[in-house]
Formats: sequence, C-alpha cells, structure tokens
Amino acid sequence: MKYSTQKTNKMKQSGFTLIELMIVVIIIGILGAIAVPSYRAYVISGKRSEGKAALEVARGRLERWYSDNNAYSAAAIAAESETGEYTVAYAGDGQSYVLTASPQGWADPDCGDLTLASTGIRGAGGDVDTCWSK
Repeated sequence: MKYSTQKTNKMKQSGFTLIELMIVVIIIGILGAIAVPSYRAYVISGKRSEGKAALEVARGRLERWYSDNNAYSAAAIAAESETGEYTVAYAGDGQSYVLTASPQGWADPDCGDLTLASTGIRGAGGDVDTCWSK
C-alpha cells in the first residue's frame, strides 16, 4: 500500500479573506466620511431656506398692513415658519422694522439668526452673501 503525500481531493475554498473584508470596511468608511458632512450641509441649507421664506412672507404681510394702516405692526406677521424650524420676531417703531428669524431646536453654525430690514437690507450671523444666496 502506497501513501500519497498530496491530497487527491482538494477542498475548494469559499468565502472572503480578512484582507478583502478590511478593504471593504475602509472603502465604506471613506464614503461615509465624505457623504455625512455633505448631507448635513444639505439639510441645514434646506432649513435655512425655510427661514428666508418665513422672513419674505412676513415682509409681504407687513407691507400689506402698512398700505392699509400707514404703519407697520407685529400683529401682521406669524410667529413661526411653516414647519416651526424658525421663529420670526418683529422689532420696529411703526415706520420701519427689522425682522429676525431664529432657528428653533437646532443651530445653524454658519449663519445663526437671519435678519431682514424694511429697507431691504439682509443680515445674518455669518457671511451675508453665503447665507442669503440660493
């Protein structure tokens, strides 16, 4: 009887090696590191758009109130944006005003509060051009 040192029936390997799994984990990590900040910036930009829209709606209501009553009044505006992401505050003397939209329940790290004056001047807690663009 002869014994062979080689197996005649080699078992076929199946599955993934540890190196292959580590490469996949690294790729997923890199994609996540790129995607999460971009998504967060997109969400904040969307919320900021709501604040700008709330200021423009309040401005339109104040101008209609002024055309009827010859004075501006806080009674003409709503206190919150449509979904409640911003509160809108009125500060004025009847002949001019400044509206301020403040984020509620979240923080806008780039812009903070958004402002809009009766003269059309826009303001923000950050760069005005960046915060009011788009």
